[in-house]
Amino acid sequence: MVNILNYEQPTKYIVKSSKYVDKGIPVLTAGKTLILGHTTDKENVKIVSKFNPIIIFDDFTTSSHFIDFPFKIKSSAMKLLTNHNNNDNIYFNFLLLKNLKYIPEGHNRHWISKFTDFKVITTKYEEKNIISSLLQNMDSLITLHQRKLDMLKNFKNTLLNKMFV
Repeated sequence: MVNILNYEQPTKYIVKSSKYVDKGIPVLTAGKTLILGHTTDKENVKIVSKFNPIIIFDDFTTSSHFIDFPFKIKSSAMKLLTNHNNNDNIYFNFLLLKNLKYIPEGHNRHWISKFTDFKVITTKYEEKNIISSLLQNMDSLITLHQRKLDMLKNFKNTLLNKMFV
């Protein structure tokens, strides 16, 4: 993976206070929760966007997230990953990373000691873009249907509550 993704230590993006607010800059963790809360601390925000996304990688659990919005972080137990080759497709590389068959051993940091040594075979840039586009469209469709399902469940619960008061 060392020839595919570069890493950055995130220390300068750590939020100063764990007193979170409802709105502001998201504070991230690389774990399952992802967004811990928000902060008004605007110093050293990691600036990313849909046009310049990154991957956050939990160095202990090896979980990862594709991030396309500005943020701060809770701790330095993660790596910020970007493409080694600026012209590469980062979403495809995110999928590669997510699909590596690796189970973390103990409470160790894994990026430098394990993940940089993984050898992966990739395809041409054009094929990466086609695959990424297809899978991102599928993700969007799943999200849309999940929202519709949530709305239907809420509607059903509202009807049940009105029927059986």
